[in-house]
Amino acid sequence: MTADAAGNLGVVADERQESRVGVLDKSMAIVDLCEYNPLTATEIGKALNLSLPTAHRLANALATHGLLQRSADGRYHLGPRFLTTRMIEVATPLLKELSHRISETSMLWVVRGSQRVCSLEINVHHELQVSYPAGTSIPLAHGGSATQALNGDVGPEDWVETIEGRAVGLTSVSAPVVADGEPIAAVCVVVPLSRMQSSPGRMYGSEVVDCAHQISALLG
Repeated sequence: MTADAAGNLGVVADERQESRVGVLDKSMAIVDLCEYNPLTATEIGKALNLSLPTAHRLANALATHGLLQRSADGRYHLGPRFLTTRMIEVATPLLKELSHRISETSMLWVVRGSQRVCSLEINVHHELQVSYPAGTSIPLAHGGSATQALNGDVGPEDWVETIEGRAVGLTSVSAPVVADGEPIAAVCVVVPLSRMQSSPGRMYGSEVVDCAHQISALLG
């Protein structure tokens, strides 16, 4: 960390607002620091006069809740939760177009701790349709194609499918939305098995990947 960067961190630390709720103030001070410069836990601890175990614990907790994200070099930067509102804005017309084109339900899933949460659902009219309203939460341990995409099991150019992998009678195909090389969301199409003429990936995989690519590009 350069002298200038260290000085900037000191300014941020000095000017931050406090709520007098200790652990919350410490956590938000970490978020404030990492907003300007991605930092390691050691650098966070030095800037805020925290022990290394405390800095690790708080930074990892913030990452669990999506407020921070840890990159491969060990530095923490702002997490995907700060992108959620913008992501929903850019994804809504794209998912509407996708659902209209294929006449099936499409969704956008994000990770929240040990759960995946539906942040956006676009339904089309079918007598038999699949619905996971926005806010629906499913444990990541339960699997499914969206979970695999969120876990980084497929690259940004690929799709992953499940056929009755998580629920009887349902198939799905998903692709990751990527920012800074990491999956931050998954575009998912879920179809009742009774309407499948082939596998979900063969039928809709390329379109799901294309939709995910467009969202990633618009998020920059």
